[in-house]
Amino acid sequence: MPIKQASESCIHGCFANPFLSLSQSTSASQTGGATAFAADFDEAMRFSLHPNTQFTNHESLPPLPQSFFNFSRAYPQYAETNQADEIRTQFYHHLKDHVCLDYTGHGLFSHAQKELNRNAVFSADFPSYEISYKSVDLNSQILYGNQETEFESKIRKRIMGFLNVSETDYSMVFTANQSSAFRILIESYPFHSHRKMITVYDYESEAVGNMMDVARKRGARVESAQFSWPGLNIQSGKLREIVVRNRKKRNKGLFVFPLQSKVSGARYSYQWLSMAVENGWHVLLDASALGPKDMDTLGLSLFRPDFLICSFYKVFGENPSGFGCLFVKKTSASVFAHSTMSTSIGIIRLVPFQRGRITVDKVDVESPEPEGPSVSSEIVEDERQQRLSSETMPEERQEGPPNSSKTVEEETVIECKGLDHADAVGLILISTRARYQINWLVNALMSLQHPNSDTGLPLIRIYGPKVRFDRAPAVAFNVFDWKGDQIDPILVQKLADRNHISLGYGVLCNVWFSDKHNDCREFVADKKVVKEASRKNEKSEKGIPVVTAALGFLTNFEDIYRVWFFVSRFLDADFVEKERWRYKALNQRTIVI
Repeated sequence: MPIKQASESCIHGCFANPFLSLSQSTSASQTGGATAFAADFDEAMRFSLHPNTQFTNHESLPPLPQSFFNFSRAYPQYAETNQADEIRTQFYHHLKDHVCLDYTGHGLFSHAQKELNRNAVFSADFPSYEISYKSVDLNSQILYGNQETEFESKIRKRIMGFLNVSETDYSMVFTANQSSAFRILIESYPFHSHRKMITVYDYESEAVGNMMDVARKRGARVESAQFSWPGLNIQSGKLREIVVRNRKKRNKGLFVFPLQSKVSGARYSYQWLSMAVENGWHVLLDASALGPKDMDTLGLSLFRPDFLICSFYKVFGENPSGFGCLFVKKTSASVFAHSTMSTSIGIIRLVPFQRGRITVDKVDVESPEPEGPSVSSEIVEDERQQRLSSETMPEERQEGPPNSSKTVEEETVIECKGLDHADAVGLILISTRARYQINWLVNALMSLQHPNSDTGLPLIRIYGPKVRFDRAPAVAFNVFDWKGDQIDPILVQKLADRNHISLGYGVLCNVWFSDKHNDCREFVADKKVVKEASRKNEKSEKGIPVVTAALGFLTNFEDIYRVWFFVSRFLDADFVEKERWRYKALNQRTIVI
C-alpha cells in the first residue's frame, strides 16, 4: 500500500476527526455536577479559534493579539490567572524571548532572586548551594537523618511544606536526581520477601528503566501496565488482574504509580492507589509529573503513599541543575531494616555555596527529568563517577554528625521565591490556567491541515488524550509532511530550539492496539526513526518517538501561540525539504548525555 494511502487510512481509522471528537473526549468521565461544566468547556473550545477551524498555510494564522482576544472571549475566567503573568514579568524576565516547554519538576528560586544576589558571598535571599555525596545506606539515613545542617533542615522543611507532606509522617532524603532516588529505594527494598513490582508508565525513561533493571537483578518479577491506542488510557482489566492476583497474599511488592503521564498528558485514577494498598502492595508515588500545587488536591491530601519521589531545580528556564527527593513513610520504613546495602550511592548533602571557598567534593548533578527521555537535557549520573566521588570524599565529610558551629546561614530564613510564587497563585488558579492553555494548544495543533488534500491530511497527530477537560498539561505529538511521512521528532526539536523554543523528546511504550486499530501498529512505529524499546518484557512493542511539550504555571499564552506558529511552518513543503537537507548536510548527531 502506498505510504500516502496508508497514512490516510490510518488517519481516519486511528486518529478520530479532531473536531468531531471534542465533546466525545470528555463524555466518558463526566459525572454529577461536573458534566455541564465540562460540556460548556468543550463548547467554548470550539470557538477559541473563531472564525476558522482549519488552517492550511502559516500565513493564514491570526496574529497573536487576535488569537488572544478569541481565547479570552472563549474563556473569560482565564483573566483571573493574571497574577502568574505579573510574577513572570517581574521575576522571570529571561523568559521574554524564550519558550521553555521541556521542564517538569519544581523551581526553587526566581531569576530575579538570583540576579540580585549574583555577587553575594552567601545570601538567604538566594541560598546557592553545592552538592556532596554521603557515604551512608538508606536505612541509616532514615534513622539518623536528623543529623543535618541548619541549611539542609530549612530547605527540607520548606519543601515538605510546599508539597503538603507531614514531617510527623515522613522522612525525607536528598538524592542526586530522580534516577538516584529510584535506585536507592530499589536497592534497599526487600524483594526476597516482596517479590513483585508493577510500573505504570506510557513512556520510556532512563530513570524508570534503570529502576526496573536493578529490580530484576535483585530477583523481582517486574510487570508493566499497558495503554490502549489511541487515547493511551490504562488497560484497566489487565492491570486490575495483576494487582488483585493472589488476593489473600500480603507483602506482594512495589506498585510504582505516577498519577499522570508527563509525556502524553493522560491522567489516571486515585483508585489504583487504594486498590494496590488493599491488595497488599507498597505504593511508590512518582510525583515528578505533578503540577506545583497538585499535592494539595483532595485525593493526595487523604491518601499517603509508602514512598514518594519528586524533583527540584534551581531556576525555571535557566538553571536546570537541582536534586531529587525521596520521602519514606515512617510506618513503612521497617521494610529496610534488613537491607544488606552498605552504602546507597546517590544520597547527598546540600552545602551552602560561599564565594572563595574551595570545595573538593563538588559534583554536577542532573536536573529534574524533562518529559520523556529527553535527548537534550536528561542526564543520568554515571555510577562509576558516583562511587569515585564517594570514595575520595574526605573522611570528616563522610562520617559523624556535621559541624555544629554556628554559621551565617543558621541565622537567616531561607527564601525559595520559586516555591513562594507557586504558593501565591495557588492550586485552583494554576490548574485553571493549565487546563485552558493545554487544550487550546491541542486544538490549535489539530487545526493545521495540509493544503490540496481532499481527504483532510492533518499536519499533526496527537498521541494520547485530545481536547479534554481533565487532561494533564503535557502533550505528545508528531509532524507529518504532505506525503504522510513522519518528520523526525529530533529534527523538529532542533528546529524549534533554533527558534528559541525548547520542546522535549520522548518515546511512548507499552501501547496496546486492539484489532480495530491493528493497521496502525506499524504506521505509528515508524521504522525510520523508532528505536527498539529497551528494558521491557518479551511482549513489548516498538516504541513511538514523539515531540513533547510540558506546560508549567509560568507558561503564558504567547508561549503556546509561538509553538503553534512554529509548527505551522511545516505546512510549507519547501520549508520542510530545505530544513531536512540542511539537517543532513550538517551531519548533526544526537548525543545522549
